[in-house]
Formats: sequence, structure tokens, C-alpha cells
Amino acid sequence: MSDELTPENPETAEAEPIKQRKNGLYPGISEELAESMKSGWADTELRGLEPIAQAGHTAARRAALSAGFPGERLVVPAGNLKTRSNDTEYAFRASTEYAYLTGDRTQDGVLVLEPTAGGHTATVYLLPRSNRENGEFWLDGQGELWVGRRHSLAEAEQLLGVPAKDVRELPAALAEATGPVRNVRGHDAGIDAALTDKVTAERDEELRVFLSEARLVKDDFEVAELQKACDATARGFEDVVKVLDKAEATSERYIEGTFFLRARVEGNDIGYGSICAAGPHATTLHWVRNDGPVRPGELLLLDAGVETDELYTADVTRTLPINGSFTPLQRKIYDAVYEAQEAGIAAVKPGAAFRDFHDAAQRVLAEKLVEWGLLGDLSVEKVLDLGLQRRWTLHGTGHMLGMDVHDCAAARTEAYVNGILEPGVCLTVEPGLYFQADDLTVPEEYRGIGVRIEDDILVTEDGNRNLSDKLPRRADEVEAWMAGLKG
Repeated sequence: MSDELTPENPETAEAEPIKQRKNGLYPGISEELAESMKSGWADTELRGLEPIAQAGHTAARRAALSAGFPGERLVVPAGNLKTRSNDTEYAFRASTEYAYLTGDRTQDGVLVLEPTAGGHTATVYLLPRSNRENGEFWLDGQGELWVGRRHSLAEAEQLLGVPAKDVRELPAALAEATGPVRNVRGHDAGIDAALTDKVTAERDEELRVFLSEARLVKDDFEVAELQKACDATARGFEDVVKVLDKAEATSERYIEGTFFLRARVEGNDIGYGSICAAGPHATTLHWVRNDGPVRPGELLLLDAGVETDELYTADVTRTLPINGSFTPLQRKIYDAVYEAQEAGIAAVKPGAAFRDFHDAAQRVLAEKLVEWGLLGDLSVEKVLDLGLQRRWTLHGTGHMLGMDVHDCAAARTEAYVNGILEPGVCLTVEPGLYFQADDLTVPEEYRGIGVRIEDDILVTEDGNRNLSDKLPRRADEVEAWMAGLKG
């Protein structure tokens, strides 16, 4: 990475001269160079742009938000870059709330809904094109010659369908604002500071809860994005199966890197840290170290999802025999989890309670554990009543899915876990059984085996649709699929 000049305070770059960074190789800037860099550049303004594909949907979402908070100023920031080390940053990912309401994914953006007599006027505040007069565009570490061209405010207006203004003017304007204000806090420290005496944690949380619940039911644009994410994810799983021999020669990281390539080629990123858990690592629910060996005869639990460019993610898990064939015990455990998932998916339908699919899957798992003699002479009902199956199942059977892998997490309990399913809801169904390597309560041959099967299920008018059904689930189908991919 190059090491050049940067302003000490980028937010006031127009008011202050660009200053040399410490330990830069150039001692200064000649007046002649500074003048040269100001001119001789072609006009690159883009005109006649068409609105982004979801502009109509984001307008409808803002209208629903406006109706929920009449007479109040609403502030929704995208967030800022976060430092990874010294002067390098993590890849930016806009806040879900901001991207949901605008379709924009750029850093430092802020959506403001100003109250009017008839509702609200929306404005998106963004960084404009880099300043050429003071050298910002080539001296600032975030200048366009370093990190790439930004859209002008006029271009952003055309694309987003919302008036756009310079975000650097916003903190001062907010500091002087009067009347009730709500802010999606925690994303932009400058905005939070400007509003510190105008907001309350309780009122801001109500805004966050509202926006979380607004995403419970997906519109047709969102459903199409989730399908796109699932389709790309299926291709990523195929990629992994094709290179399992290379993973055996290296480690789980080969699997992680292989899936990541698909995510970056077909989407924005992975939607969450990929779980590439081979052998006993499959019994660790969120194994993301991915640094262990990949051995024939063991299982690979791969939990991964592609995030689309519009920030919608899949969340899919398959448990695969590394050498292509399940052992009899592996198949017995796998089939139990498959049967539990089948029961769970069947319970996903409009009018059903959200909890129904979890209860259906857990009952099957409890029945299997009792049948295998792992719970003594207890009845299935007693096991479920005491939750004893959780020693080997542990987690819930699914969650909402969307722009966040665990979407709508701030929703009220009565709207989510205790809610009723309706068409447009998308959730995961992901039962699992995990026998820890040091679990002395199970036969030795069980120890170190972990199995999870997870699919992304959309509630439809007459039942459900499996968005991730391009990947096989039954044990014999998995073996045949793997054999075909390996040639």
C-alpha cells in the first residue's frame, strides 16, 4: 500500500490545507505541482442516470417509516470506516437500516427525514466529489485518486431518487435542530455527538425496533435478492466439493478461501464468517478459525452464505462426508437430522407460530436420542419438558434471514419469536446434533461427530419455498452429487 500525504482532519478538508503525513517520502509540495494538479482534468460528470432497481421499494420503505413517526426528525447513518491497523481500514459495509431505506452503500452517508405537515421530506447526506482546489482528491488518504471516484451529489440524486447534500454540513445543522429527534445510534460517532442532547436511548431504540420489524416481511425485490444469494451459495458449495482433495493436503482454510472466491465474484462478500468445520470441529457451533486438518473418513460441516451486492445474504449448511461416503454411524446421525429438518420445514406456513418449526424439529431429535438410549428411560415428553436434548442440539432451529444473517434481531419478542408467520417472511431451518469429543455420556464412536443441515425457507401464500433447494439434502443424494462433481 502506498504511503503519501493526508490531511490531519479530513472532515474540514475544504477549510484547512492538506498537511504532510509523518514519515512521507516527499518533504513537501511545490506551488507548481499544486497548481498542476488543480487543472487539466476532463469532465466526468454522469448525466441522465436511471434510478437504481430498488428505488421504488426504498421510497415505499421510507413512506412506512414516515407514517410511523409523524412530526419527528429521523436520522439514519450508514456508518464510517473502521480502522483495522494504523492507517488501514476494514472493508466498509453500510448499516443495514441505512441501506434498506436508501439502496446506497457508501461510507459516511446519512439519511434524514425532516417532518412536514404531510409527513416527511427525505434527504440523503453524502460525501461529494473530492475537492481539487485544495488537493484533497490526491493528498487525502480517502481522496479519489487513492480510493476511487465517488458519485457527485447530482448523480446520487438521480440514482437514489432522493435529494442529496454535503454530509460535512450535517453535524452543525443537527446540533442546531429543534423538535423531537430519533437516531439509529452506534454507527456514526459524529452524528451521535451532534444529537447527544436531543435524543434518548429509549426513543432511539424504538426507531431501531421499528426498522427491524419492518424487515420481517420481504418485498419482491428482497425475495429476488435472497434467491440470488442462495443460488450463488450453491455454486460456492459445488466449488468446495471439487477441491476437497486440495483441502485434505492443506487445511480448512482452503475450503474457506474457495467459498470466499465465489462470494466475491458473484456478490459483495460473505454474509458472515464461513464455518468450515472438519472432523470434531463440526461440534463447535461457530467454528470460524478454519485452521484444522481435513481428513478422509470424517465429516465436513460447511455453513456459509454469499452476500449479494445489495447486501442480502444466504445462510446454508451442508454436512458432507469428506471422502464422498457416509459411514453407517455418520449416516444414522445424518438421517436423524434430515428427518428433523423435514419436520421443521413442513411446519413453516402462513398462520403458523414462528416457534412451530423449532418445536417440530426438536421433537424428532429428542425421539432419536431416546431411541438410541442416550437419555436412559426418560420419555420424549419428559426430555422436551426438561430440555435435555439440548446437550446435543444446543441452538435454536432457525432465525429470520435478510440483510443480516440474523435479521430483524431488534424486533419485539411478540413480533418475532412469539409471532405468526405470514407470506414474505424468510427464515432458516437448521437442526443439528453435536457429540463433543470429550462427552463421556455417549458411546465413544459418537464422539467428535457433528451434523447440521440448514436451508433458507420463504413463507408463501400456500406454504413455503426452499430458496436453497439447488443443494441436495438426503444422504444418498449428497453422495451422488459429490461423486458427480468429483468426476
